[in-house]
Amino acid sequence: MKRTDYISWDEYFMGVAKLAAHRSKDPSTQVGACIVSPDNIIISTGYNGMPHGCDDDDFPWDREGAETKYPFVVHAELNAILNANGRDLRGSRVYVALFPCNECAKAIIQSGVKEVVYLSDKYAGTPGNVASKRMLDAAGVKYTRLLPRRKAITLDLVAEEDQ
Repeated sequence: MKRTDYISWDEYFMGVAKLAAHRSKDPSTQVGACIVSPDNIIISTGYNGMPHGCDDDDFPWDREGAETKYPFVVHAELNAILNANGRDLRGSRVYVALFPCNECAKAIIQSGVKEVVYLSDKYAGTPGNVASKRMLDAAGVKYTRLLPRRKAITLDLVAEEDQ
């Protein structure tokens, strides 16, 4: 008899996105993204962080003040698109914990991604969020809030023989 408590495709890919977020060095916000082909193959992942070649010890991580992280940080969705290294993203889905900002929405549309699956829309109603939804709607990009069946997926990194 097969297992019945396995995770769904959506939970799996959102789990990969959430795991990617753990690579972020941002002290306040960690976001990951996972881009998936129409036949459920992971094409790329990304997380919010500094661009390649920009030492994250030399750039600010502050949210407020004279110099903030905002002009420098690459968002998870854009990072995942760029990390695809030119692979065809047309018809793909992107899984991301936080609804995309308007700049990421532009990149999602231009790259050919056809669906955004997200967990949180905490910036709903803000000008950037309204712009994102307007552009995604105009371009025919579907967006779906994931309502997972489970609250957590636990990963055990201990080797079987060490348990």
